[in-house]
Amino acid sequence: MGFDWIWEPILVVIGGTLLLRLAGRKSISQMTLAQVVIMIGIGSLLIEPVSGDSIWTTLAVGLILVLTLIIMEYVQIKSDKFEKFITGQSKIIIEEGELNEENLRKLRFTVDQLEMKLRQHNVAVISDVRWATLEPNGQVGYELKEEAQPVTKKEFQQLQADVQQLINLLEPAFSKGFSIHILPENKEDIFTEIAEESPKDNIPGHLQ
Repeated sequence: MGFDWIWEPILVVIGGTLLLRLAGRKSISQMTLAQVVIMIGIGSLLIEPVSGDSIWTTLAVGLILVLTLIIMEYVQIKSDKFEKFITGQSKIIIEEGELNEENLRKLRFTVDQLEMKLRQHNVAVISDVRWATLEPNGQVGYELKEEAQPVTKKEFQQLQADVQQLINLLEPAFSKGFSIHILPENKEDIFTEIAEESPKDNIPGHLQ
């Protein structure tokens, strides 16, 4: 057998990492049943030539796999280029409320998949999102526009103080009685799309 059991596990880790990168970052975060079967099949094919019959050889191979992974993670800390090559970079998919169609196509990420991720974060309208990125782990990071951000406790307390001050100034008017009517805003969102089972017209057909 020689020393094949030393370099073959290292090749398995490097080759397996490149195969996972080639399969796409969606496969890393949430794999479908078909993707799970494929990944298990790839793992079995990769490990079969180096597993051997000896339990000690098998344990040694497992240890080398773990050590190789640890070394790769340590090198990523020291080298940004190596980290970008192995882990990848975040990609912008929404910019100032507009879809970045070019990056969506490159990532093979549909608008329906994006909306699913946003709904999980309680984001109802894409136009409310200032920035959104698809992270290397497959998760969507986002920043809401200032007018769409939720109010913090500090801001709410300040608003209460301002309203109370305004009430004190307008107390004579309140004593005479008046009311303010606010018309409801008719605004479609990505939750309404699911309830009505009809896609929005402003989404490009090739990204549905």
